[in-house]
Amino acid sequence: MPSLQDLARLIDARIIGDPQVEVHDLKTLDQAGPGDLAFLANPKYLPQVPGCRASAVILGPGVEAPGKNLLVCANPYLAFAKILTHFHATRYPVRGVMPGALVAETAILGTDVSIYPGVVIGENARIGDRTVLLPNTVIYADVQIGSDCLIHAGCLIREGCRLGRRVILQPGAVIGADGFGFAPDGEAYYKIPQVGIVVLEDDVEIGACSCVDRAALGETRIGHGCKIDNQVQVGHNVVIGPHGVIAAQTGFAGSCQIGRHATFGGQSAVTGHVKLGNNITLAGKGGATGPLADNQTYSGTPAIPHHQWLKSSLLFGKLPEMKREISALRKRLQALEEELKEQKS
Repeated sequence: MPSLQDLARLIDARIIGDPQVEVHDLKTLDQAGPGDLAFLANPKYLPQVPGCRASAVILGPGVEAPGKNLLVCANPYLAFAKILTHFHATRYPVRGVMPGALVAETAILGTDVSIYPGVVIGENARIGDRTVLLPNTVIYADVQIGSDCLIHAGCLIREGCRLGRRVILQPGAVIGADGFGFAPDGEAYYKIPQVGIVVLEDDVEIGACSCVDRAALGETRIGHGCKIDNQVQVGHNVVIGPHGVIAAQTGFAGSCQIGRHATFGGQSAVTGHVKLGNNITLAGKGGATGPLADNQTYSGTPAIPHHQWLKSSLLFGKLPEMKREISALRKRLQALEEELKEQKS
């Protein structure tokens, strides 16, 4: 079992107390017992620390907990994530190409790959070192997948798409389906061939049953480090900058451009051919129908700065009453106008 000293090296923490205390698991403040490590990321839970039975607690600088073994670090929540990975991350043994997988003769496989039963790999595909393809994944021809990727069961990656290193696809993700492009032909619609590709840069994660459509021409690109939740739709030729975070059921219409480090709440939406700035946040159910400037939080549809939306939302419940008052004022005004007309005549 690791000691506090071992874990302190992992998370770059300062130890207060016994560095040789051994830890076998990570738990919440109210569930932890002897041998466990607990963490305090939110100050509102500070009153739980004195009564916590954990062998040690992770917390931020400036927080006092007399009598406790402590790991003090700048970002307790990040430390929690790293230690949880250390204790519980699934590690797949190297399996090679397992029986039941179908790999084209022209495919190129890196070293220490694991190709599970039911996987299909097409012509001229390239699979990087230590990448894991779990059951029933389908890789079309000419796909390139980098090293240390994890492709969960039931994913599909269509022809020519490119994945960087350490990409994770959750079950059922579809990369490179046709973009939604149709040219009007009278009352009918003529399908526009979607001949571009999708590029997922390094450290991208795509959630379960999410779809990233291929470009009509060129690329649909998801930037380095983006994290996309379940059931998200990314349309053709969309470009999302590095380190975006996108919650479930968000939709991006074709050819929109998103800046770096953007955050999207659940069920938000972006219309096609618009450009959003860097470091923006679009709140849940928000709809961006035009450009959004850098470094702001937006809400509502069409999206407006959040502080404006808050002021507007205070009026929503009063609208029926305001309508009645306006109707009454209108009637009084009409009566006064008629009275003035009579006086003049």
